[in-house]
This record gives sequence, structure tokens and C-alpha cells, in this order.
Amino acid sequence: MERVGIDDISIYFPKLHFEIEAFAAYRNMDFSKLNKGLGLESMSIPDAHEDAATMGANACLRLLERNNLSPKDIGRIYLGTESALDGAKPTATYIIEMLEQKYGPGSFGHCDVTDITFACIGGIDAMHNTLDWVARGGTKENRQGVVVFSDDAKYSLNSPGEYTQGAGAGAALIKHHPRLIEIEDTWGVSTNPAHDFFKPKRNITFKNMVQEVLDLAKEAGTSFADDLVDEIVKTIPQSSKKDNLLFEDNALTIHKDTPVFDGQLSNRCYTEAVKNAFIDFRANAIQSGRFNPETEDIITEQWSRIIVHLPYAFQGKRMFPDVFMMDRKNMQIGEAIIKKIGEDPSADETKMASLSASEQEKVKNGYRRLISKTEEYQKFTVDKFEKTQKASGLVGNQYTASIFLALMSTLEIDLNEGNDLNGKKIGFCAYGSGAKSKVFQGIVQKDWEAIARRFNLFQRLEDRTAINASTYEALHRGYQLESVVKPSGEFILKSVGGSGVLEGYRKYTWVD
Repeated sequence: MERVGIDDISIYFPKLHFEIEAFAAYRNMDFSKLNKGLGLESMSIPDAHEDAATMGANACLRLLERNNLSPKDIGRIYLGTESALDGAKPTATYIIEMLEQKYGPGSFGHCDVTDITFACIGGIDAMHNTLDWVARGGTKENRQGVVVFSDDAKYSLNSPGEYTQGAGAGAALIKHHPRLIEIEDTWGVSTNPAHDFFKPKRNITFKNMVQEVLDLAKEAGTSFADDLVDEIVKTIPQSSKKDNLLFEDNALTIHKDTPVFDGQLSNRCYTEAVKNAFIDFRANAIQSGRFNPETEDIITEQWSRIIVHLPYAFQGKRMFPDVFMMDRKNMQIGEAIIKKIGEDPSADETKMASLSASEQEKVKNGYRRLISKTEEYQKFTVDKFEKTQKASGLVGNQYTASIFLALMSTLEIDLNEGNDLNGKKIGFCAYGSGAKSKVFQGIVQKDWEAIARRFNLFQRLEDRTAINASTYEALHRGYQLESVVKPSGEFILKSVGGSGVLEGYRKYTWVD
């Protein structure tokens, strides 16, 4: 079996952040619920010159320069994102365009480039694909690929998900004989076509648009006939403006960066998907001979750290009770917990069948809470999750990048604490709404300390600039056109083209 994995990893996050305490005051929310309940401390906010392409390009450049790599060393650059900038042109091509400003025109012309989208698991999908490509080439070809993951986790103002916002990107070098983490070729997968979180195309009729404009005019004190809306709608088909972008069809189709989501459903989908992917992983590990349940410790105890997608810092330990108990079924520790809290009521199929879906979920959540309060589970989560979630609390949700940020978080903290992870196994539980989970494991390599020492993650987070509520809202609404912090030594979005042949064309440049 070819030994492939992550050789190095870089992360990029905006230089601006909005402290959760300030956000809570701004929204008249209880700060302690956000901080103590969810682990939130701050959210990264993109500046006016930043987007998914610039963040990805800056992370990728940092990775290439740090490892003295030239374009000819890289055979593919695959991007995982749910913040795509175009419905046809991959955001990864914008990243290549920026990199060629540094390395020369056409320097990445040989490189296979694409976007992969599946909500927050898109970065893991891109890595999975690239791992297979590197392994298939064998050591003789010595293929190297870069996986980029970049997102702006933006929610509507005053929405229930607003406090989980964040932004950032990263890049991972995938190659043979990696210095950081070898990824084993055993994966568990669970897919369910759920509608827990999505970003649909939305249709607005031009009658509704006209009505909204006139309503604004009324607010400003303008008066007009009651039937003006209907008269305008009748006039448009005969107007010279009928082929204007706004009126060429009966409805205007728009795409928003902010999602439609059901938070409770998403949590259920996340928990179920990870549980089912873990079951699949365990079965595949037994079949492949990588795990023998008769002679080895249970899988979750073999994992020194557990890395999961973190839409908020404490999500990992909140969604893991099912896996925790399932992995300890019929074992002494599992039986001891059952003696304390009782049998799982959801195991009574007859009783559960008499309940509604919401009542069933209430029963399951009640038992999960009982598990989470046990001494055994709390010790488990401190050991496996505590270090992984620290950076997430300071950054917020990074969508595809969040699971990689969690990995970097624990590696840097473990390094600083002097913990020896060489040869230790790490479990990964990825999730993307829509809904899919992948479970796999990696083995920390002997050179991990040298790689982690270059992260400088928490110092960079400390050096960010805090913004106030008015600046936050101006950036969110797109009213802030000038950069809050003057960019330097980075790629930036310079302009977006107006109406015409190249309408929407995004121009990027490097600034010293």
C-alpha cells in the first residue's frame, strides 16, 4: 500500500475579527450562552478586498513558498468550497490566475484544476480525490498535489446562524511519504439527500421588485396611485428596457451567499451521518484487516485526537455521544454508564414507533444529554476534542476549512505542551450538509513537530484587528468599499466589472 498523506498545511484567515462579546451586545443576546454554551469568542470577517479566491490564493502561495516548490512540482490544485464566485468558471482558476502573477504566465498550464462542492465536506472530498491520484502514480511518478479549501461562512443579518459566522482558507500539500500525517486508505461514508442547509437560486418577480421600490418610496413620503404597480408591470413588455437584465424574464433569478437552513435538522443530520459513517468505517477496517475487535482497543480509544467539522467550537463533543456509546457497546465502561443513566429509551422500537418524529428526536436528545454529563464522556471529550476546538472559537465557522483548522489547532497546542504524537492515530469525522459524512484516520509522522512549529497559528490570531458593529454591518451589506486594514504582501480583489461584455469579471492583483 502506498504511503500518502498531508506533508504540510497552511491556513489563512482575514485580518479582521468581530468579538462575540461585542456581537452579543449588538444583538442584545446573552454572551455567556454563546461563549460558555457554544465556545464562541470571535468571528473572522473578510475585508473589502477579500473573497474565497484571494484567501485560497494567499494560503496556497504561503504553502508553496514555505516548501520551496515551483509550479512544475505540482500536478493538480483541487479546491473545496461552497463560496464559489461563478456558476461556470471554477474559483480555482482565479487562484491559478493570481499565482501566475508571481510565478509567470502559463506556469500552471500543466496543472489539473477544479472546484469540488459538497457544503463543508468539499475540502475533504478534494483531499480524498487527490490522495487517490497521488497513490495511483506510485513512488516512481512521485506525484504532488495541493488541496485548497476556502470559504466565507456568511449568514443573513439577524438570522439564527449569524453568531457562528467566520471565514478563512487553507492549503495542504499531498504527497508520498508525508512529513505530517499519513492518511490510511480505509474510509467510512454516509450519504443522505437532506435539505438541512442549502443555497438555492431564488426567483423574484419584477412585480414584486416594483412593489418593494414603491413601498420604499411610500416610507420616504412619496404618494402615488394605488394601481401604479399594475400599470408599470403592463408597461414593461412594451418598454425599451424590456431586455434589461432586470426585466428580460418575468422573474429575476438571484443567488445569495447566505444559506437557507434548519439548524435543528442540520444537527440531527450531522449526528446521524457521522454515526453511520463511523459504522461503515469500522466495518471496512475489519474487512481490510486494519482493525481486529477481538485483540485491539476500541477505535475511538486508539485515536489520540478526534478532528471534526466545527460549525461552532463545541459541536464536536455535542454530536459524539452516539458514536461514543456505540463503540463501547457490551463493554465494561459502556455497561457502567448504562447503570448510571439507564438503558437507551430509543432502543424500544415499539414505543418509538408510537411517537411522532419530533417526539422521537426529543427522546434521543434527552439520552445524549445524559451521556454527555457522565464523568466518562466528559473525560473522553477533554482528551480527544479540547485542543482541536480552541482555534475554532477564535475564528468561527470556516466551512470547508474548519476541519483542517481543528487539526492545526491541536498540533500546535500539543507541540507547545510537549506532547509526543509521533506514531499516534488521529480520527477524522468530516461532515457536509446535504448531507454526507466521511470517517477516516491518519497516523502522525516523526517530523510533525518541525511542520507544526511553522504554523504560528495563535500568534497570528492574536495580531488581528477588532472591528465594531457598524463596520461589521457595512462589510456584511457590501457598503464598505475601501479596505479597513490596508493590504500588504497579499493577493487582493481589485475590481468587479460592471455591465457589458465582461460583466462581473473579477480582477485580482498582488500588493507588496
